[in-house]
Amino acid sequence: MFTFRMFAFPLILFTPLLIYADDGPKLGIPLSPEEIATYDYVVMPDGDGLPKGSGNAIQGKEIYELRCLACHGIEGKKGLNDELNGGHGTITTSLTGKTIGSYWPYATTIFDYIRRAMPYQTPGIFSNNEIYALTAYLLFINNIIYENEQINSESLPKIIMPNQENFVWSYQPK
Repeated sequence: MFTFRMFAFPLILFTPLLIYADDGPKLGIPLSPEEIATYDYVVMPDGDGLPKGSGNAIQGKEIYELRCLACHGIEGKKGLNDELNGGHGTITTSLTGKTIGSYWPYATTIFDYIRRAMPYQTPGIFSNNEIYALTAYLLFINNIIYENEQINSESLPKIIMPNQENFVWSYQPK
């Protein structure tokens, strides 16, 4: 038997939802286009999206020893977190070492990852020049570039990574 209570309870319960549905939850404040641009970036394998700046491994070593060594070890080996150096030629073996020199397909990915996620405790604190320098240092310790080689938005995408040819795109970008 249908009673008024059966009808009234859902009406009372859901009426506020209908009234305020268009307003949203009113959480936070809208970001300005400038604030969005600070975090809305993508660096593509071909270098599209790389910012201005430059650096070399000599500069990067100083930053690495101050900000990265505690987690990743001396020259990217035997640290608490992922090893960044070594593993060359292991990708097809049962003891695969997925390091920058043995696994990563594009040098631009190193820049992008550091920019987004490092250092672990305070991501986003590095300047573009510091990120280029750290990227250069990591490429240098993996025997991919020379120590004094300056990298920037023009040169970084041209660096051929050792395992680049073993990656296949699941789709072809246009």
